[in-house]
Amino acid sequence: MKSWVIGAVIGGLALPAQGNDTMVTVGVGGLQFAQNDSVRMLSEDLYLSMDEVRVTYEFENLTDADQHVLIAFPMPDIDSSPYEMSGFPTDDPENVFGFSTVFNGEPVEAELHQSAFAMGIDRTEELQKLGVPLAPHLLSTEDAINALPAGDRQALVDIGALGAHPFDDESGSYSPAWTLRSAYLWEAVFPAGEIVDVEHRYTPGLGGTVAATFIDPEYGQRPVYEEKYCLEDDLVNAVARTLTSPDEPWSAPFTESWLTYILSSGANWAHSIGTFRLTVDKGSEDNFVSFCGEGVKKTGPTTFEMVQEDFYPWQDIEVLFVVRQEAF
Repeated sequence: MKSWVIGAVIGGLALPAQGNDTMVTVGVGGLQFAQNDSVRMLSEDLYLSMDEVRVTYEFENLTDADQHVLIAFPMPDIDSSPYEMSGFPTDDPENVFGFSTVFNGEPVEAELHQSAFAMGIDRTEELQKLGVPLAPHLLSTEDAINALPAGDRQALVDIGALGAHPFDDESGSYSPAWTLRSAYLWEAVFPAGEIVDVEHRYTPGLGGTVAATFIDPEYGQRPVYEEKYCLEDDLVNAVARTLTSPDEPWSAPFTESWLTYILSSGANWAHSIGTFRLTVDKGSEDNFVSFCGEGVKKTGPTTFEMVQEDFYPWQDIEVLFVVRQEAF
C-alpha cells in the first residue's frame, strides 16, 4: 500500500459506456519553489473536481528578515501523439489550464517561459523563426507546419522536430515531434515574521474512457486501479449491477474520468505542511469517486474530505471519477 494512503471512498450512485476510446490524463500540481528553509507552509487546502482545481496556502516567514522567493507554476510537458488524445482543457497556447494566482489578495502577473525540445535539444528559436506555434498539440500548429515550404519542413525533420504523420502517408503531411516545456514564474516577498495567503486555481486536464473498464476482466485494469485509486469491491459491484447486458461489460451506463494532482512539489519548504486538507467533489450524487487517503470522511452530498496534520507530501494524488451518463 502506498506510504500515506490507506482506504478508498465510494459515494452516491453513478454510471455510462460504449466503446473503449481513452483520453490521457495530464497531471498538474501546485506551486513549486526553490528549497527554502526560512518559510513554512502552515496549511494547504486543496479542492479537486472534474471542473476545477483550487488550492489555498498559508505561509509563515520564520525569520526576522523579508524573504524574496522565486515561485514557479510548471505546466506539464506537452507533446503531440496521433495515437492518443490528451485531456487539455483549453486551446489557449499560452495558458492551457486557465491558470490564475492571487498572492495576499492581489492577482499575480506571472511571466510565461516556454521552450520546445526535440531529441533533447532546445529548438525554440528554429520554430519561432519559421512562425510555427510552440504548442504541439493544437491542429493550428499542424496546419502551420504543413503550410511551410518543403525545404523548411525538411530542415525541421532533420533536427527531429517533425515526423511523418502516420495516418496520412499519401499526402506527405507532418506532425510535431517536439515537447513543449512551460512554466509561469514570479518573485514573491514574504514579510519578516508574517503569514501570507496564496491561492491558485485552474481547470484540470482530465483523462478517461467512454466505459467503466475496471469491470471487464479481459481488459485487465482492475488490479491497476486497486493500486492507483484504491478501488474497492463495493464500487465495482455497484457498477456491475447496472449492466444492461450481463454478458457485455461495456454496457454499464458509466464512463471514467481521471485526475492527477502532483502533490510532491510541496516538499520544498521548511518542516512539514502544518495542516493539509483535501476535498474531492464527485460532481453529482449519481457519480462514484475512488481515491487513496487516510481518514477520509463524507462532508456533503458530493464531497469527501481528508485532513492530515504535520503532513509530508511525498505522494501524488490520483482520483477516479465514475460518471453516470444521462443517455442511458
